[in-house]
Amino acid sequence: MTTPQNVDTNKLKNLPHSYARTGWVLLTIGIVLTVLSFAFNPKHASFGLIMTLTYVGGVGIGGLFWVGVEYVSSAVWSTAMRRPFEFLASVIPYLILLALPLLFKMRTVFEWTHLNYFKDDPAMIVKAPYLNVPFFVVRTVVVLAVWALFYFLIVKNSRRQDETRDQSLTTRNIKLSAGFMPVFAVTLTIFSIDWLMSLTPSWFSTIFAVYVFAGSVLAAMAFATIIIVLLNEKGQFPVKLSRDHYYNLGAFLFAFIVFWAYIGFSQFILQWYGNLREETMYYIPRMHGSWAVVSVALALVEFVIPFFMLVTKPAKMDPKRLVFVSVWLLFAHALDIYWMVMPVYSSGGTVFGITELAFLVLSIGIILTVFSTTARRNNMVPVGDPKLQRGLEFHL
Repeated sequence: MTTPQNVDTNKLKNLPHSYARTGWVLLTIGIVLTVLSFAFNPKHASFGLIMTLTYVGGVGIGGLFWVGVEYVSSAVWSTAMRRPFEFLASVIPYLILLALPLLFKMRTVFEWTHLNYFKDDPAMIVKAPYLNVPFFVVRTVVVLAVWALFYFLIVKNSRRQDETRDQSLTTRNIKLSAGFMPVFAVTLTIFSIDWLMSLTPSWFSTIFAVYVFAGSVLAAMAFATIIIVLLNEKGQFPVKLSRDHYYNLGAFLFAFIVFWAYIGFSQFILQWYGNLREETMYYIPRMHGSWAVVSVALALVEFVIPFFMLVTKPAKMDPKRLVFVSVWLLFAHALDIYWMVMPVYSSGGTVFGITELAFLVLSIGIILTVFSTTARRNNMVPVGDPKLQRGLEFHL
């Protein structure tokens, strides 16, 4: 079995040890901070763990989304860069470890789990068949199991192709990915409603899941871009990527920066203009006091600043700028999740302490540790994919 030309076989599983060391250090610190957070304030820590679940889950399922998009669209340019997205998706089977403690702390964070909630607000009785603990637990288990199933099936075929060079495995993954897309839309909607929207159970938005989708896939693209560009610039990637490859990474980052802002603004302006209590109640706490500062900062940090940093074509091809903007966007996504979750815990003003620090450190630590562990056991590029050579020859 021959390996495509221009592939350095010595670097296929040669991810630098620094990635794993950094991941394990952050993971260890994150776990210690999380334990301390639960010891000092269990309720605050529970909200922090929801943020961690949302962040890690979003990056993981976002990575699998990008893998599915490549197969469904039969894209060529991204073939050499697909594996880092697969490695990001490898966090999916571990999400249950984050969700399990929260399933035992639901009464701490979810108002609707209390017996008198529906009695005190008769208008909410219509949501009772959906918002109940047994059904919530079943939905969570099913959603995470479905994500894990598609991850194992798609990634298994991709890695097997490295050994067999069987082109029919690409066809299988195209079919699997086509089936995954509608399932992804439904399951991410359920996940978003359950773990984020139901924190404010009387509020609803028909495009909230789209907002979560935009932020999640943007974070996944940013995380993969950092690793791909850094490895390629240091000569540690098994193939040599061109500035044309960089441009497409930058273009997708730019597109989803704009898309995230469009969905976020659309949701806000429609609900604010409608001026219905069950809609504006979500934004009112976020428009006053220190939460108003966070709201303005979020618009600047995740839209205005990265928009102008990537608006030109040369900017999208500049490796240093791509890495900087991608790191920036990972922190911006953390701020976005903080903005969605923490006003429920502290509507009177912002909070920042050991819990928020634990959320950020633990999230990055989990993703980087699982990524590096998986990458060192598998090829960094899909050497058996029939599109690989054409992908390496890609030009705009």
